Amino acid sequence: MATPLSTTSAGLSRPQVLAWRNALFAIFGLCGLSMASWASRIPAVKEALQVSTSSMGILIFGIAAGSIVGLLASSHVIARIGARRTIAVVLTVGAVGFAVAGFGVSIGPSYAVVMIGLIIFGSMFSICDVAMNLQGAVNERVLGRSVMPVFHAFFSFGTVIGAALGAGAEAIHLPIAVHLLVIAVIFAGGALVSVRFLQSEHIIAEEAVAHDDHSKTWRGRLSIWRDPRTLVIGLIVLGMAFTEGSANDWLALAMVEGHDTTKATGALVLGIFVASMTVGRLAGVSLLDRFGRVPVLRGSAVLAAIGLVMVIFVPVVWISVIGVVFWGLGASLGFPVGMSAAADDPKTAAARVSAVATIGYFAFLVGPPVIGFLGQHVGLLHALLVVLVLVAIAGFASGAAREPLPAKAQSN
Repeated sequence: MATPLSTTSAGLSRPQVLAWRNALFAIFGLCGLSMASWASRIPAVKEALQVSTSSMGILIFGIAAGSIVGLLASSHVIARIGARRTIAVVLTVGAVGFAVAGFGVSIGPSYAVVMIGLIIFGSMFSICDVAMNLQGAVNERVLGRSVMPVFHAFFSFGTVIGAALGAGAEAIHLPIAVHLLVIAVIFAGGALVSVRFLQSEHIIAEEAVAHDDHSKTWRGRLSIWRDPRTLVIGLIVLGMAFTEGSANDWLALAMVEGHDTTKATGALVLGIFVASMTVGRLAGVSLLDRFGRVPVLRGSAVLAAIGLVMVIFVPVVWISVIGVVFWGLGASLGFPVGMSAAADDPKTAAARVSAVATIGYFAFLVGPPVIGFLGQHVGLLHALLVVLVLVAIAGFASGAAREPLPAKAQSN
């Protein structure tokens, strides 16, 4: 549960705080919309570029490579220009990269142009990810209640819409360039409107956040990497991000190649996955309040593992789809709970959120090429066995996300 900070002490009215929260809902949703729009067209991209599964893994690696660069720079960029301005800039530039990737698929096609577009999009997306999670953590504190899973549920809402639009675009054979250009315009336009309602992350300056060395200097921001709790929380997020990301990147194609479904069905199954994640995140607030972070994270890991086993080993499509539901529910809370845990101490929140997100995004860096390489040799379904290992690691590491004692005492 978040530590309350009254709107009066924060210098904001209740409507301002709620408008801030709603703007973050929109930004999280737009980010989910863009990511799922790309993921839903991956089978069509592979076909248009006429490349192998391993080559697609390298291409998807473009997003991850850009993401790591962006994450390493994120805390420094945010410290320099603030989270609000950061979000406005990076989402605009990221939309341009997204459109470039679409044109690279349909015009040429050019593998290199697609890669460049994805690197731009990935780097901007990851900086935004840290900035919006930091904004979410501060808003959560001002509201005085846990809302981080709901922010991430809106990301999932966006992915549901993106996957549905992707399935529709695939069904009517809409050119990828047109599809991604439309999404890029919606992405940038919606973000620029929403960012007007955001507030400074230094609104909790009375708690010495704005004056803490972790946020003022490069050395302070980097010192958070020496904290063992940062690394173990990062390990939780790494495992759960890999669990979520592997579905976003490969589930549609795994259904097509592993379960012999159509490309439109593959996109639809991806939509089922992200819908399950949305349900899990909305239900997660009540579960976290009732049981706490650690039991919920461990239960999530078990549920995700069961779902993965069903998808990998059961050849009946409808049973695999049930497994996809379990997989999505199990993967839903790892990232938002990790972000909340990273932001427990407001004096180190920006630096720790950035560090944990960087560790988590390592899954997106190594995941696509690893699964693509294994998928080329043993098939995509069996390649997903790697995800089971990381789910287990995340489950065992979940103790590091335990709520601070004062917060638990207050919630009681």
